[in-house]
Amino acid sequence: MAISEHSSSKIKIGIVGGTGYTGVELLRLLAAHPQADLQVITSRGEAGVSVADLFPSLRGHYDLCFSEPDPSALAACDLVFFATPTGIASDMAPQLLDAGVRIIDLAADFRIKDAQVWERWYGKDHGGPHKCPELLAEAVYGLPEVNREQIKTARLVANPGCYPTAVQLGFLPLLERGLVDPQRLIADAKSGVSGAGRQGKIPNLYAEAGDNFKAYAASGHRHLPEIAQGLSLMAGSSVQVTFVPHLVPMIRGIEATLYAELKDTSVDLQALYEERFAQEPFVDVMPAGSHPETRSVKGSNWCRMALHRQPDSNVVIISSVIDNLVKGAAGQAVQNMNIMFGLPEQEGLQQVALLP
Repeated sequence: MAISEHSSSKIKIGIVGGTGYTGVELLRLLAAHPQADLQVITSRGEAGVSVADLFPSLRGHYDLCFSEPDPSALAACDLVFFATPTGIASDMAPQLLDAGVRIIDLAADFRIKDAQVWERWYGKDHGGPHKCPELLAEAVYGLPEVNREQIKTARLVANPGCYPTAVQLGFLPLLERGLVDPQRLIADAKSGVSGAGRQGKIPNLYAEAGDNFKAYAASGHRHLPEIAQGLSLMAGSSVQVTFVPHLVPMIRGIEATLYAELKDTSVDLQALYEERFAQEPFVDVMPAGSHPETRSVKGSNWCRMALHRQPDSNVVIISSVIDNLVKGAAGQAVQNMNIMFGLPEQEGLQQVALLP
C-alpha cells in the first residue's frame, strides 16, 4: 500500500535493536518524519527503559520504552527495521514476512546473493550456514540509485553497508558506460570510529583512535564481497577491486578515494557524472577539481563526490564522501522506506549537514 493513496494513514514501524549508533540515528530521523508512527522498539539489554531516558536528545519525541523482541507485536507493524548485528534478522524475517510485514535489514544478512560466499565471510561469527538462504534471491539490494524500481515493490530490502555505498556510487557511471578497466579498480577508504559500532572495544576508544591513523582488514574486509557483487552487476561482468579501509580520528563520516584506468581519455567525465546523477535527490556532483569533505555531509543523507585527473595520466580519481550513519545506514534505510511506501523520496531527510 502506498501511503500517498491513504493520506490519513501513517506507517506503523518497529525497530529491532534500537540502542546502537544506527538504531538511535533511525530514531532521530523518524522523529522528524511526518508519516512515521513508531510502535515498537526492542532491546534485550535495555528492556523497560524509556527511549528518552537512554537518549535524552529524544525527550519530547517518543513516549516509548524498549521491550524484549516480541514477534506478535512486530507482526502488527507495516514495516520493521533491523538495526541489529548480522545474524539477527534472518532469525525473524520468515515469520514477519509471512505475517505481511515488510522488512529493511541494516545488517548483512541479505546483502550477499550467494549463500556460500555469505558463509565464507560471515558464517564463522554468525553460526555457520545462512539461516534462510531461500530469501537471498528475493531480497532487493537497497541502493536507490541503482535499484529504485525493485525497491518499490520489495518485501525485503537489504540496506547497503557504509563503505559499499560510498564506493559503488563513486564508480557507478564509469562502470555502467564501460569506460574503465573493470579488473583494475582501487578503493582507498577512511571511516570514523562510529563505523565500528557502539560496543566497548579498546581499539574503538577515542583515546586509542585519537591522534592516530591506520589501515585495517587489508587482507580482506567483510564489505569486499558486497562491493565486488555490486560493481560486477554495474559492469555486466566480473570486476577485480582492491579495497582497503582505514580508521581515522573522527566520530562519523567516510571518504573513499577511488582509482580506475580509463579506456578512453576523451570522454567528458564531469558531464557524464552530472548527467547520471542529475535526478538523484541525494547525490551531489561537485565542480571539477573539488575536494569533498566529510563534514559537508555530517548528519545528512547526501553523498558528495568530485573527479580528478593528473597530468598525462589515464587514471581517473573519484572522491566520494558520506555520513556512515546516515547515507551509509539509517538515512538510506529511511530513503528506502519512502520508496517502498510511495512517499516523496526526500520525506524526513531534509536535514542540512551539521557544521562545524
